[in-house]
Amino acid sequence: MKKLVVFDLDGTLAESKLAPDAEMVSLLNVLIGCTKVAIISGGDWPQFEEQVLSLPLLPEVLENLILLPTCGTKFYIYNDKWEKLYSEDLEKVEKEKIITALKTAVTLLGFAPEITWGETIEDRGSQITYSALGQSAPLSAKSLWDPDFNKRREMQQVLSELIPEFSVRAGGSTSIDVTKAGIDKAYGVRKLSRVTEIAESEMIFVGDAIFPGGNDYPVAEMGVVTIKVKNPYDTKRVIEGIIACL
Repeated sequence: MKKLVVFDLDGTLAESKLAPDAEMVSLLNVLIGCTKVAIISGGDWPQFEEQVLSLPLLPEVLENLILLPTCGTKFYIYNDKWEKLYSEDLEKVEKEKIITALKTAVTLLGFAPEITWGETIEDRGSQITYSALGQSAPLSAKSLWDPDFNKRREMQQVLSELIPEFSVRAGGSTSIDVTKAGIDKAYGVRKLSRVTEIAESEMIFVGDAIFPGGNDYPVAEMGVVTIKVKNPYDTKRVIEGIIACL
């Protein structure tokens, strides 16, 4: 059995921007009590506070849990309290260039929606994220915006021409994540390996976006054992299988 299980958050452990349900929490408590677990997401630390730290996770298992916001460009461990080991933030001029490019791409493609729920562009320090319908859009609206992934592919194509010096990945059901070149979830997993001294070959990665263009796909490309799930229900069954092996 592997020594570290890495999970994506939205679409894998929970529905977009929602906390994992009671069954998932129960399974995570058992799993984290048995082995090291990391959660990596394009979301920033406030999203982790809402979706993960609000959960009734057992205090005695928290030292086995590692949190990696913004694709691993931020790294948190638990040592009586949550501590940030590092944060690799974008420079101000880089942020301005990315934001301008995102606005240009939306205009060129005609993707500006009539209704939004909150800001569509969020500065997450080490990552700029575009959410087509806004940060607080309901799941019912987000699931209809780009079900075939075509809009996000078009956005990626335009952005790759406007800002080729940055990495552009599809995040959640309506989002695009932009980071410094070479920074994606594979980068985060490599950093995780170095900090924990657990080899990449000793990890399993579980995510819902393990397909070309998806922000989980770089982890598969680097050779880590990956398990693709469709939703949190699938993830629960995977966790049950891992617990049985442990």
